[in-house]
Amino acid sequence: MNVFNMNMIKNIIVSFLIAACCIASSYAQENQSYILHTVEKGQSLYSISSMYGVAQEEIVKLNPGSDKTIYIGHQLRIPRNEANTHKETFHTIQVGETLYGLGVKYNVAATEICKANPGLSAQNFRIGQVIRIPQISEEKAAEQVVESSIQEPVKPKCRDMHKVKRKETIYSISREYGITQEELIAANPEIEGAKKLKRGSFLCIPYPAEQEKKKAEKVLTNEEVMFLSIQDKKEVGMLKAAVILPFLDGVPQSETMRMVEFYEGFLMAVDSLKRRGTSIDIYTYNSGPESQSINTILAKSELKQMDIIFGPLYQSHISPLAQFAKENDIRLVIPFTSKDNSVFNSPLIYQINTPQSYLYSEAYDHFVREFPNANVIFIESSDGATDKADFIKGMKEALKNKSIAMSSVSDTVTVHSLRKAINPERVNVFIPTTGKNVALIKTLPHLTMLVREMPEANIHLFGYPEWQTYTKDHLEAFFELDTYFYSSFYTNNLLPASISFTQNYRRWYAKEMADRYPKYGMLGFDIAYYFLYGLSRHGANFEENLSLINVTPIQTGFKFRRVNNWGGFINQKVFFVRFRKDYQLQKLDFD
Repeated sequence: MNVFNMNMIKNIIVSFLIAACCIASSYAQENQSYILHTVEKGQSLYSISSMYGVAQEEIVKLNPGSDKTIYIGHQLRIPRNEANTHKETFHTIQVGETLYGLGVKYNVAATEICKANPGLSAQNFRIGQVIRIPQISEEKAAEQVVESSIQEPVKPKCRDMHKVKRKETIYSISREYGITQEELIAANPEIEGAKKLKRGSFLCIPYPAEQEKKKAEKVLTNEEVMFLSIQDKKEVGMLKAAVILPFLDGVPQSETMRMVEFYEGFLMAVDSLKRRGTSIDIYTYNSGPESQSINTILAKSELKQMDIIFGPLYQSHISPLAQFAKENDIRLVIPFTSKDNSVFNSPLIYQINTPQSYLYSEAYDHFVREFPNANVIFIESSDGATDKADFIKGMKEALKNKSIAMSSVSDTVTVHSLRKAINPERVNVFIPTTGKNVALIKTLPHLTMLVREMPEANIHLFGYPEWQTYTKDHLEAFFELDTYFYSSFYTNNLLPASISFTQNYRRWYAKEMADRYPKYGMLGFDIAYYFLYGLSRHGANFEENLSLINVTPIQTGFKFRRVNNWGGFINQKVFFVRFRKDYQLQKLDFD
């Protein structure tokens, strides 16, 4: 009975161990099928899918509900596919891992890992961070093939034969010859699992493994690896900058006018820097609207010598230009579109027009700082407008996280209904759920009547960057409602810097800038001055010194952040513009 019980217990233990091994194996295999990504501030399902080259639907399939909500710190499983494993692989940093150790693990130089992840530092090398592991180049792979094809002289398998003596074991024999038990068994597979060695039999004693002969290599720290990786950075001498924009043939007149005005402001910045002693060569190219036109420009030999390229306008031109810049280690500044995803995979791209999800996250942070004890009333659009659906969804989530009170009313309600939504003990902020002018036309009369009926109430209106274009129509109401809107570009025409630039532009070109927002002349000036000034001061170390570029733009704010360890930079600068009741315009900078 006891024997039976013991056997049963043994069987249970064996079964448990087998099951555990299967589970562990299954988990390991599962882990190899996906990348574990931790969501960071501003990231959306779109931006994350762009980082890894997978469809949003595939991410949702592995992470049910992620199409509805993702949040900072949320861990997402990103499927591995041919697109994101062909030229490189992605690795989530685990406990105890180092750059040196990862280099050994993936058979790639640790410095190459650093170069593939320019956003990586000793400070942010931490558990949960995803980094890109480059594969060896075709050139290096070919070298290895050639080397492996050279046959070495045939070496005998056994360096000695050992006659087994009485009481000798696998362990004692392996110790005697300075080899491992595994090496001895591999050379003599018949002894595997043997409790005793047959006395008088002969064993093959293999040569020690090659790694045992190698001298111990110095294990480098993360800081040492990173220092070595930046030694061959491309130096900046006399600045060479290219501008690639559509100016002439086949371009709609409205686009031509915008690009010309941008370029005119750009040249004013170059002139200003040259007067301060900065040497700059400018190369200008007309890209035209056709896809082929960009290839013609990229074929020009001098373009590879550029330190920085500004442009293009058309989205179809961005991908080939981004690839060219990446291959030739050239910074690329994209001034206009935010719809291309090249920034997520090209380390030297600067995207001025920020993807909305990143801009929104900054606006939410600033809002809860400005109105920590608010009563927020959303004015819902009765015509079903959804242009701000993502912004409103995120804003409601941010308010909920900070326990800020909120409610909703329709844009068709009466002043009486609006009065009911007011909390006299709090700051009351009305936020329309659409940025369209037609919504303002419908809403503003009711809100102004409410403010006049309740002068003691603390009431504000909050809105969107495009409201700048409606200022002429609603200026009086904006002041009366103590209105705020967020934006990454704004200038007060009464500011000294704005007045000076406008006068200089008029003097240079004998014309006025077009009455639009943003003003393209100011945009060209701000972008050119920021980057060319920064490069002239910091050269090859430009990226490491972004926070030290002390420039006060006229219209466009700059606050760059890498989108991931291997991608480029987006502009996250957001400020609030306030139309105060005392008819003062206030620009609120939260940085």
